[in-house]
Amino acid sequence: MIGKIIIGKSFRGCLAYCLDKQEAEVLSYNLCFGDKKELTSQFNEVRSLNKNLSKPVQHITLSFPRGERLTKAKLESIASDCAKDLGFEKNQYLVILHKDTGHPHLHIVSNRVGFDGKTVKDGNNFRRMADYCRRIEKKHGLTVVLSPRKFLPKEQRQEPRLDTRKEKLRADIQSCLIRARNYQEFEKMIKELKYGIYKARGIAFTDEKKVRTKGSEVGYSLRTIERILALPKEHKGLILAKQKKPALKPSKQPEGHAGQLKQADSLAENLLKPEIGRGGPAPGLIVKKRERKKGPKRPLF
Repeated sequence: MIGKIIIGKSFRGCLAYCLDKQEAEVLSYNLCFGDKKELTSQFNEVRSLNKNLSKPVQHITLSFPRGERLTKAKLESIASDCAKDLGFEKNQYLVILHKDTGHPHLHIVSNRVGFDGKTVKDGNNFRRMADYCRRIEKKHGLTVVLSPRKFLPKEQRQEPRLDTRKEKLRADIQSCLIRARNYQEFEKMIKELKYGIYKARGIAFTDEKKVRTKGSEVGYSLRTIERILALPKEHKGLILAKQKKPALKPSKQPEGHAGQLKQADSLAENLLKPEIGRGGPAPGLIVKKRERKKGPKRPLF
């Protein structure tokens, strides 16, 4: 699950965006009710209790991976847990479900100003949201989608990340490679799946949101794609099944003959450095200047 928090100024604009979407469905209200006009009026009335706050709107988006099956009761429970974790369970908020994309996602619009005039703090929001997402994934057995590494505990920072965007691109490339007989057919199939494709020295793809991904990032460089397309159809499935995902960790230090050569080069470089002592260059490296021959001193008078 991926969580995002936006702090804004206008309840009317935020509610219009969330409620006017096609297939938008309100799952629950908390201390508020009605249509967007009535909701805007109610939120602004409580907002007036703290006139010094310029940004009273808190808009939270909770996105779930493709294929995740969640009942409305579970979605409401997830939203309720979010309100408790982020400290706005006693404030006005509503939960809206959007189904206009390939994966379900929730929008929570809340008032940062409470009925007591106090404001919900927005400090360290990213870390708090990351902690909440990891806890909810465990609680409900959801697919783990790791947050940015700087917000993860040390033991999770080395775990491979699940990037649903790249996983989908990888699966779509595989599907097209199996069916295509040549590069022209492969390109046509990729475009039918609403990807942009760019071929030069390498190959890259863009999805519907214009996010660009290199083929090598998902294990399919231009050279790999051309090699698989040249194979007979009956052999493609075997090759694709063995195709490894790109490595997530840097390679280990060189071993064997190549490693020995690198060590030797490093050793030679160190040996050739001039030796510097405490008082300057080593005595053997100092070249004394030739002393000029001094003639007899001339009398001053």
